[in-house]
Amino acid sequence: MSTSKLPILYWLLNWITKDKLMNITIELTDAQEKGLAYVAASPQEWAENAVHERCRIAIDEIYEAEVARMTADPSIASIPADKDAVVLAADVQTAAERSAEAAAAPAGE
Repeated sequence: MSTSKLPILYWLLNWITKDKLMNITIELTDAQEKGLAYVAASPQEWAENAVHERCRIAIDEIYEAEVARMTADPSIASIPADKDAVVLAADVQTAAERSAEAAAAPAGE
Protein backbone atom coordinates (compact mmCIF):
# COMPACT_ATOMS: atom_id res chain seq x y z
CA MET A 1 0.00 0.00 0.00
CA SER A 2 1.40 3.41 -0.85
CA THR A 3 2.15 5.73 2.04
CA SER A 4 0.01 8.47 0.54
CA LYS A 5 -3.06 6.27 0.98
CA LEU A 6 -2.51 5.67 4.73
CA PRO A 7 -4.15 8.91 5.95
CA ILE A 8 -7.16 8.18 3.73
CA LEU A 9 -7.37 4.64 5.15
CA TYR A 10 -7.29 5.96 8.71
CA TRP A 11 -9.95 8.54 7.91
CA LEU A 12 -12.14 5.91 6.25
CA LEU A 13 -11.85 3.51 9.20
CA ASN A 14 -12.72 6.33 11.58
CA TRP A 15 -15.72 7.34 9.48
CA ILE A 16 -17.01 3.76 9.19
CA THR A 17 -16.76 3.06 12.92
CA LYS A 18 -17.89 6.52 14.05
CA ASP A 19 -20.65 6.52 16.65
CA LYS A 20 -20.88 2.73 16.95
CA LEU A 21 -21.44 1.99 20.61
CA MET A 22 -21.09 -1.22 22.60
CA ASN A 23 -23.55 -1.93 25.39
CA ILE A 24 -22.39 -3.96 28.38
CA THR A 25 -24.89 -5.23 30.94
CA ILE A 26 -23.86 -6.25 34.43
CA GLU A 27 -26.13 -8.27 36.67
CA LEU A 28 -25.73 -7.83 40.42
CA THR A 29 -27.31 -9.69 43.29
CA ASP A 30 -29.19 -7.59 45.83
CA ALA A 31 -26.21 -7.86 48.19
CA GLN A 32 -23.78 -6.75 45.44
CA GLU A 33 -26.02 -3.83 44.54
CA LYS A 34 -26.20 -2.77 48.19
CA GLY A 35 -22.42 -3.11 48.55
CA LEU A 36 -21.76 -0.99 45.47
CA ALA A 37 -24.32 1.61 46.56
CA TYR A 38 -22.48 1.77 49.89
CA VAL A 39 -19.26 2.94 48.22
CA ALA A 40 -20.62 4.81 45.18
CA ALA A 41 -23.20 7.59 45.00
CA SER A 42 -24.29 6.16 41.65
CA PRO A 43 -23.41 2.51 40.97
CA GLN A 44 -24.22 2.99 37.27
CA GLU A 45 -21.96 6.03 36.99
CA TRP A 46 -19.19 4.30 38.96
CA ALA A 47 -19.26 1.25 36.65
CA GLU A 48 -19.28 3.43 33.53
CA ASN A 49 -16.36 5.51 34.81
CA ALA A 50 -14.35 2.38 35.69
CA VAL A 51 -14.84 0.90 32.21
CA HIS A 52 -14.16 4.20 30.44
CA GLU A 53 -10.94 4.70 32.41
CA ARG A 54 -9.69 1.18 31.59
CA CYS A 55 -10.51 1.79 27.93
CA ARG A 56 -8.58 5.09 28.03
CA ILE A 57 -5.52 3.32 29.43
CA ALA A 58 -5.70 0.57 26.77
CA ILE A 59 -6.19 3.15 23.99
CA ASP A 60 -3.08 5.00 25.19
CA GLU A 61 -1.08 1.73 25.18
CA ILE A 62 -2.22 0.79 21.67
CA TYR A 63 -1.62 4.32 20.37
CA GLU A 64 1.90 4.53 21.79
CA ALA A 65 2.85 1.11 20.40
CA GLU A 66 1.38 1.91 16.98
CA VAL A 67 3.05 5.32 16.75
CA ALA A 68 6.38 3.70 17.70
CA ARG A 69 5.84 1.04 15.02
CA MET A 70 4.90 3.63 12.41
CA THR A 71 7.81 5.89 13.35
CA ALA A 72 10.25 2.99 12.91
CA ASP A 73 8.77 2.04 9.51
CA PRO A 74 10.57 4.05 6.79
CA SER A 75 7.75 3.39 4.32
CA ILE A 76 5.29 5.43 6.43
CA ALA A 77 5.57 9.10 5.57
CA SER A 78 3.00 10.50 8.02
CA ILE A 79 1.09 9.52 11.13
CA PRO A 80 -2.55 10.58 11.41
CA ALA A 81 -3.27 13.23 14.04
CA ASP A 82 -6.49 11.48 15.08
CA LYS A 83 -5.68 9.14 17.97
CA ASP A 84 -8.86 7.08 17.49
CA ALA A 85 -8.02 6.53 13.82
CA VAL A 86 -4.55 5.26 14.72
CA VAL A 87 -5.98 2.91 17.37
CA LEU A 88 -8.75 1.58 15.13
CA ALA A 89 -6.33 0.86 12.30
CA ALA A 90 -3.75 -0.82 14.58
CA ASP A 91 -3.32 -4.54 14.01
CA VAL A 92 -3.41 -5.78 17.61
CA GLN A 93 -4.53 -9.00 19.22
CA THR A 94 -7.31 -9.01 21.77
CA ALA A 95 -6.59 -10.21 25.31
CA ALA A 96 -8.50 -13.40 24.49
CA GLU A 97 -6.33 -14.00 21.41
CA ARG A 98 -3.11 -13.40 23.37
CA SER A 99 -4.30 -15.71 26.15
CA ALA A 100 -5.21 -18.49 23.71
CA GLU A 101 -1.85 -18.13 21.97
CA ALA A 102 0.00 -18.33 25.28
CA ALA A 103 -2.02 -21.39 26.35
CA ALA A 104 -1.24 -23.13 23.04
CA ALA A 105 2.50 -22.45 23.25
CA PRO A 106 4.67 -25.37 24.36
CA ALA A 107 5.88 -25.18 27.96
CA GLY A 108 9.11 -23.25 28.39
CA GLU A 109 8.50 -20.67 25.64
